[in-house]
Amino acid sequence: VQLQASGGGLVQAGGSLRLSCAASGRTVSTYVMGWFRQAPGKEREFVAALSWDDINTYYADSVKDRFTISRDNAKNTVYLQMNSLKPEDTAVYYCAARRGFATTIMTDYSYWGQGTLVTVSS
Repeated sequence: VQLQASGGGLVQAGGSLRLSCAASGRTVSTYVMGWFRQAPGKEREFVAALSWDDINTYYADSVKDRFTISRDNAKNTVYLQMNSLKPEDTAVYYCAARRGFATTIMTDYSYWGQGTLVTVSS
């Protein structure tokens, strides 16, 4: 599975962005999909995850009620809709995939995209 993240950019605080993660090589309709982020000088952290059957979603407390993860199986693409962005959301965002159950643990994910930079100005 190859993952390609896109959609990052510069946005003012309070604005919105939608990140996309396009998968190729294999359909990811039955994969757990996750988003992680890494801010400058910090470790990579969990942001959101979607169960393989799209029934369950999981969010970090810092993004709950602002971010939404979703999947379009026809496009083999996963999205992260980010609203009410804050300067502390500035980071490189990575999408990831795994088989099995959804987790928030980075090392549980087998496949990773290259990352897309999100910068939120105050």
